[in-house]
Amino acid sequence: QVQLVESGGGLVQAGGSLRLSCAASGIIISISDMGWYRQGPGKQRELVAVITSGGSTNYADSVKGRFTISRDNAKKTVYLQMNSLKPEDTAVYYCNAALPWGGGNYWGQGTQVTVSS
Repeated sequence: QVQLVESGGGLVQAGGSLRLSCAASGIIISISDMGWYRQGPGKQRELVAVITSGGSTNYADSVKGRFTISRDNAKKTVYLQMNSLKPEDTAVYYCNAALPWGGGNYWGQGTQVTVSS
């Protein structure tokens, strides 16, 4: 059983910063891609950023230059540094981890990020 536990969400004013963390636990030999998704009020879940096991990254256009994804493979943890936050970044942020060799795709429980104007 694999579990992902997120932390770091909260309320911040526009222009502020937050850092999200997501730690994976369970019987895990390795993790392929790790990513962050978000779902705003009345919206579909969307990709925010993804990072491969080798460190390659990809970002949604809306967060490029403001958000940075990173990971610590030894700790099985992925981070999302969010700077210059905007009210439109308000959403529940979900961590995702894909295991290789058909090991499955896992989600965290979500953490709320609220940006006030």
